[in-house]
Amino acid sequence: MKIYAETDRIIMREIVMEDAPAMFEMDSDPEVQRYLHKNPIQTIDQAVSSIKYIRQQYIDYGIGRWAIIDKKTNQFAGWGGLKFRTDEVNGYTNFHDVGYRLLRKFWGQGFATESAKATLKYAFEELGLKVVYALADIDNKASINALRKSGLKITARIEHEGILCEWFEILQEEWRRFSYI
Repeated sequence: MKIYAETDRIIMREIVMEDAPAMFEMDSDPEVQRYLHKNPIQTIDQAVSSIKYIRQQYIDYGIGRWAIIDKKTNQFAGWGGLKFRTDEVNGYTNFHDVGYRLLRKFWGQGFATESAKATLKYAFEELGLKVVYALADIDNKASINALRKSGLKITARIEHEGILCEWFEILQEEWRRFSYI
């Protein structure tokens, strides 16, 4: 399986079917779903469907969310990485967004920020992207802080799928300046 990024504490690799039990644990947790305003999944088959969808994105767009693996325990901590979005969000279509989702037992350890930083490095150095976007529920302070610590800036407040969100952007040249601080 392909490894896309690595830091001192995490490995970011492609998501595989063997990740289904951990994906189910994560996406069936109502607290994990709190700011997504989605219903927690109910079956392992739903986790398998999510993995199939992500793996199809690898084929269709050459990118998709990656598994975040805690190097210390070799456990699946969640997913992170880029998603190529073809839907319209804030007037944009066909763009890359950075995101993450973690099992609750990995919250508060800095993995969201670390995965976002590693993702941006990949986006700008490997893919040569000019800009990356993100959005977060305005009440999800932890996610907002992780995105800010990664160098993204809030440029708008929007409603997306009935959720009031902060809209973030980072240009490649801004990231280059930020990443050397």
